[in-house]
Amino acid sequence: MAAFKTTLEENGKIVTGVATLEPVCNTLEVKRLYRERKNEIDEADAILSFACGGGTQTLAEVIENKKVLPGNDSLFQGEIAKMTIQGGRFEQRCSLCGECMLAETGGICPVTRCPKGLVNGPCGGIKNGKCEVDPENDCVWLLIYERLRKNRDLSVLKKIHSPKDFSKSKKPQHRIV
Repeated sequence: MAAFKTTLEENGKIVTGVATLEPVCNTLEVKRLYRERKNEIDEADAILSFACGGGTQTLAEVIENKKVLPGNDSLFQGEIAKMTIQGGRFEQRCSLCGECMLAETGGICPVTRCPKGLVNGPCGGIKNGKCEVDPENDCVWLLIYERLRKNRDLSVLKKIHSPKDFSKSKKPQHRIV
């Protein structure tokens, strides 16, 4: 982590703090970190996460008043690509697609969390804030809009995203380290 801090500072960035969590996708651990390091976090303009997409989204969900930026394009994760919600309940938040767009969607992944995998906004099937494919789920694009509105960052919604290049995330993947 010291190398990342040094590189950022050499490039004119002010680093207010550095932390390592195991795992980052554990909501309770992120909440604990936020309580312990609130002053450092509040001083920051943004949080740069080198976690996978699931961990980055956990940070964005817990620390919702800060822009959380992904520091990498996750392609592989040695453990399950899920995020701990509460008491052993897990929810998939990252598909490890290799083309992370969390910086432009308020730290919420539409590729994984939208049943249609839409990358350019809602489909028009939203009803009472719920998804037409699964009415038990909130529309992810409404969640993205609300997060961006709260952080005064709605201009990013004007960007048109190219279709995903799924060749980058061929399944299943195996890596030898």
